[in-house]
Amino acid sequence: MKSIAFIFTQAPHGSANGREGLDALLATSGLIQNPENTIGVFFISDGVLQLLPHQRPEVILARNYIDTFGVLTLYDVKKCYICLRSLKERGLKEFRHWVLDVEVLSAACLRKKLANYDICLTF
Repeated sequence: MKSIAFIFTQAPHGSANGREGLDALLATSGLIQNPENTIGVFFISDGVLQLLPHQRPEVILARNYIDTFGVLTLYDVKKCYICLRSLKERGLKEFRHWVLDVEVLSAACLRKKLANYDICLTF
């Protein structure tokens, strides 16, 4: 089985990319016998904002935000990474209470991890 990286680069508001990516990720994990070893999830650029808890999309009349990335552990998706540079650029370097357990990696380490995946899907 080929390994698949799901890369989230978009903010949770303003588009449905996060929801569509999560739907694709959940569907894929349901079809794979061992998603823990096959699927990786990466949050870079504005994608790091997908993991902030307690967002209030109704204030800006947005309907696209979902805070259900935490369900990935129920689907045996455990390889989840977040970009340190992206966190620094957004003033989130010290934040630790994400909706999902993620490993913080430098941009260089993130690229090395991504190079190990056969397929990369960006949302």
